[in-house]
Amino acid sequence: MRFADPGAVKHTAGVSRVCSQCGRKPSFGNNRSHSMVATKRRFDPNLQHIRILLNGVAKRTYVCTRCLKGGKVQKAL
Repeated sequence: MRFADPGAVKHTAGVSRVCSQCGRKPSFGNNRSHSMVATKRRFDPNLQHIRILLNGVAKRTYVCTRCLKGGKVQKAL
């Protein structure tokens, strides 16, 4: 089995999957197969990496689509 060069792999360990406006984050539950065997799974919020205006300064953050559609953030142009 081949492994990729560790320097070439893009790590997202420092990037949290949390909405910067409302704080929505992943929730957890179970996958249920036909035999009803439960395996853990993760429900991720629909986050978009966009530029928003924060105190008059454009900043790139993760915002969930609920906040975008609700008008809670102002996109930077």
